[in-house]
Amino acid sequence: MTAYPIELIRASFPALENSGTAFLDNPAGTLVSRVVIEAVAEAMATASSNLGGRFAASQRADAVWRAAHEAAAEFVNATSWQEIVIGPNMTTLAFQMARVIGQTFAPGDEIIVTRMDHEGNVSPWLSMAEAYGLVVKWLPFNKETWRIEPEDLAALLTPRTKFLALNYASNMTGSINDVAALTALARAAGALVWIDAVQLAPHRLPDVQAIGCDFLVCSSYKFFGPHLGVLWGRAALLRDLPPHRVRCQSDDIPDRFCTGTPQTELLAGLTATIDYLAWAGETTGSSGTRRERMAGAYQAFDAYEAGLTRRLVGGLTALPGVRLAGIANPNLFAHRVPTISFTHDRISTHRFADALAAEDINIWSGHNYALEPARHLGLSEEEGVVRIGIAHYNTADEIERALAAIGKLVA
Repeated sequence: MTAYPIELIRASFPALENSGTAFLDNPAGTLVSRVVIEAVAEAMATASSNLGGRFAASQRADAVWRAAHEAAAEFVNATSWQEIVIGPNMTTLAFQMARVIGQTFAPGDEIIVTRMDHEGNVSPWLSMAEAYGLVVKWLPFNKETWRIEPEDLAALLTPRTKFLALNYASNMTGSINDVAALTALARAAGALVWIDAVQLAPHRLPDVQAIGCDFLVCSSYKFFGPHLGVLWGRAALLRDLPPHRVRCQSDDIPDRFCTGTPQTELLAGLTATIDYLAWAGETTGSSGTRRERMAGAYQAFDAYEAGLTRRLVGGLTALPGVRLAGIANPNLFAHRVPTISFTHDRISTHRFADALAAEDINIWSGHNYALEPARHLGLSEEEGVVRIGIAHYNTADEIERALAAIGKLVA
């Protein structure tokens, strides 16, 4: 692997050009590279048409649609592009699929949701349970390991367990769950497993084959792309589930789950996002297939982000009154993404957000839609945490700026 080319990486993001802003709000949404912006603009200029026509612009739109599904399939390591459903965002896809999946269950069947998830992976399933008379069980995360432990899941599984909604990485604590082990337990009990990989995808490359789950969702605007949600589902399940669709919609997959006219320009941006990740792999010394190059990029991202995380965590824990919500031991950083949340024993989280905003540093305060994690940790829902999220285009100088602004307020 070559030395990490931070300046070359940053030069590919127009938002970073001549900007003094430190974009440390990445768990809420990442920046996009120039190639993504150009792809969106080109599609709007040349393929702004509905699909299925006999004329050239429509055929170009068809090609954009197919390429995006193929690129997303590579990203998650699907067996076919037909296993990919693309929608406006992850939460909308979850609500859509909750209406579909819920029809296959009987009143009294059990579903499991966690105390670790973003609300987008909780509310859809609570709504499904209410609509179809299902029993909801809550799976906690361990406050010492900061992860969901297999024994806690095993204690909830019964012959009536039909569905588990599980997050890959927390948008509050940054913890990464052992989703392969948890999935194996749930599927052995006869349950479907839905994985929310939204917070993992900016930092690690998802692999649905290795996980063994039934569904996986992520959001491309969280991994340097346009505002879209991506759903992978097992082909057999997608064929068997009863979709909500208009009568004249094709019954093929993924068409049967694709409602309305697709956002063709954003689909072009999604393909360009995958190409950007492959380019980043080449730039950091990888070769091979597009997925292999993406894997190389993520390996380089992870190593680079780990150094920034060590400095940020070390600087925060040295400040009086600061309490981290997440893994703080550098030896365990393989079990977390670089999303760092903290509280202070006397200073409001929103005062930190205001102070850093005044220094042109973007961070978030509050529960950040991690409502259940906030409750599980006994935090004020209104106050929540101060959240700082690192991405592969951030710099050591930006971390120092953030620490200096936080230290100034603490002092």
